[in-house]
Amino acid sequence: MNEYYSRWYDKDPVLSMSMRTLANSDDASQIAVALNLIKVIIEHNINNNEFANIEDIVGAVEDGLIQKGTNRWYDLDATVRTAIQMLERCDEATRQKVALEMAQLVIEKIVQDVDVAADSDEDALEGNVLDLDAMEEEHQENI
Repeated sequence: MNEYYSRWYDKDPVLSMSMRTLANSDDASQIAVALNLIKVIIEHNINNNEFANIEDIVGAVEDGLIQKGTNRWYDLDATVRTAIQMLERCDEATRQKVALEMAQLVIEKIVQDVDVAADSDEDALEGNVLDLDAMEEEHQENI
């Protein structure tokens, strides 16, 4: 691909959509998704034998804490920043797998939040749902 992408995650349409949706979510939703994302990334890295134990993973995360800046949307919370940095440091194959799981996490969190808010706002879901099937199909076309 010779296209120019302004952000590392825009190369993958599923990941790009998930990140945009997450960026527009409230802080509590971002943190909840980030915690689950960290778990998913750790599971993938252990399954791929990239790390022998949890100390290796923690060391890799700590090594990656060099700040590129503090003006990105995910730099405002340490948990979200750590999750996104871990995702950025994954190899391409792992990142593609995690991107689909991340999209599912984002969808589940939004639907959960909407269910809670539905009692007070009937239109809360409108405009906030990701079409995971369409995203996965597009993702497969780009592989």
